[in-house]
Amino acid sequence: MTISLSGKRGLIMGVANERSIAWGIAKAMHEAGAELAFSYQGDAFGKRVEPLAASLGSDTLIDVDVTDDASLDLAFQTLKDKWGTIDFIVHAIAYSDKNELSGRIVNTSRDNFSRSLSISCYSLIDVSRRASELMPNGGTILTLTYQGSNRVTPFYNVMGVAKAALESAVRYLANDLGPDGIRVNAISPGPMKTLAGAAIGGARKTFRHTDMNAPMRSNATLEAVGGTAVYLASDAGACTTGEIIRVDGGYHVLGMPQSENI
Repeated sequence: MTISLSGKRGLIMGVANERSIAWGIAKAMHEAGAELAFSYQGDAFGKRVEPLAASLGSDTLIDVDVTDDASLDLAFQTLKDKWGTIDFIVHAIAYSDKNELSGRIVNTSRDNFSRSLSISCYSLIDVSRRASELMPNGGTILTLTYQGSNRVTPFYNVMGVAKAALESAVRYLANDLGPDGIRVNAISPGPMKTLAGAAIGGARKTFRHTDMNAPMRSNATLEAVGGTAVYLASDAGACTTGEIIRVDGGYHVLGMPQSENI
């Protein structure tokens, strides 16, 4: 087995700009030999994604709204018409009203809770159902999570609940799709300087704190996350499923800050 994606094709969902985690994954997968398609939502993101996709030799961009069944149906029909089958999906999609990421979680509105869970968690299930139909020979489904799913993280609030639900969905989907040869995993980077991360209050403090205290004394890089995604989607990851793979410099093992920072 080699760490190669040569001959594999897949869809990257959730690239916002060149600092996106999904972009780091896309670059690594391209370098490993994969052929890529990209989804985006709305013209504004489309204009950002188009030149990035072109730089990796991709001319397949699909406008997708994960809250709309017809939009998803059209997206996967487009992939079926173009390739017939696919080998992997990267789901890097999450949402919450940023105004509800501050303050107390007890003040979360019903509407934002429902929308956050729908976009951040249910969309993985919805996408996986459609993707699995294009994976007759097996494949890989990857999503992104964060440590706020299992540890209280300031300014994360309802997104922590959504990521906890997402991680549970990964396990259930892995069990459902395993007999079809489809692996489902999540990658959990630590704080990263992305467009989504910047929307979270106190992001700079969190980034500095983890950078100073992680055992590796470093936050994750796009290259490290991308390399992990390549492994999981490659034949080398054939027996890995239902996992939450942490790429956070080891921060998740700590019980308190390093002694020099107390």
